[in-house]
Amino acid sequence: MPEAVPGLLIGCVIANLYSEMGLLDVIFGSLATLIAAVLTRKSQNIYIAASWPVLSNMIIISLLLHYLTDAPLIITGIYVALGEALACYVIGVPLMKILENRNIISKS
Repeated sequence: MPEAVPGLLIGCVIANLYSEMGLLDVIFGSLATLIAAVLTRKSQNIYIAASWPVLSNMIIISLLLHYLTDAPLIITGIYVALGEALACYVIGVPLMKILENRNIISKS
């Protein structure tokens, strides 16, 4: 649903206001979410759609964490990508399939 993109962005901004990482997390965390949401919305294939949050967060959030905490960039990227992949592919894709099969959402 196209209206989910601004809703997701607003929810992310509000959630990131409470982040210990401060204003940079509000800006860059929300940017990662916006990029992922827009690209996901434009994707026709559910598996490609699920890859955008993984890639967007892996790049932006791992760079942010590396900058703010001096965490190792590659290891941080791997952990962020794994967390996103689990959320998107283990929870998100099966949930979307269930909702589609029950005609709760359309297959688009």
